[in-house]
Amino acid sequence: MTSPKTIRDPLTDQMLTPQNASLVIIDFQPVQVGSITSMDRRMLVANVTAVARTAKLYGLPIVLSTVNVETGRNQPTIHQIMEVLGDVRAIDRTSINAWEDEEFVAAVKATGRKKLIMVALWTEVCLVFPALDAMKAGFEVYPVVDAVGGTSEEAHRAGLQRLLQAGAQPTSWVQLICELQRDWNREATVPGFADIVFAVEGH
Repeated sequence: MTSPKTIRDPLTDQMLTPQNASLVIIDFQPVQVGSITSMDRRMLVANVTAVARTAKLYGLPIVLSTVNVETGRNQPTIHQIMEVLGDVRAIDRTSINAWEDEEFVAAVKATGRKKLIMVALWTEVCLVFPALDAMKAGFEVYPVVDAVGGTSEEAHRAGLQRLLQAGAQPTSWVQLICELQRDWNREATVPGFADIVFAVEGH
């Protein structure tokens, strides 16, 4: 039995493809990571690193943003993510809601993609606020629910519920990588897929 390497048009596909989606990473900085209580922090870092590796493997445009680094009040993106992203430049802001920063919005629009895979800390703030604005602006938002975290389990759940009620489409990091891979006949990315999945599963 064989399956075609291209199942359907990757640009118009209703599902996520390497050609129709981009990744947005917001505020994965030491202070924010250290304040997460909704899940194990080591697993959070492992999962969001897997998301970043997935985006690089499938060639997704990546928009990275930080808050208050240039003001000296905060530190840059955690090294685990930056070791994956390499020379991707962070857009630094002072606004809590990234969508209220003109450079950030311009960068998202410049990807040319309407499907936004989003991870941010905290779930209830730095994910919810720009995601709501992005959806209002006509984007589809896919929060990676096991690669985000909140200041409490209740805050995390409430943030995700608010997004779902507004029309966001939740995903997990494993669902994400499988959705982008889609067919084992796409052999070029199979080794990278295995490296990412088994690296985290064995964490």
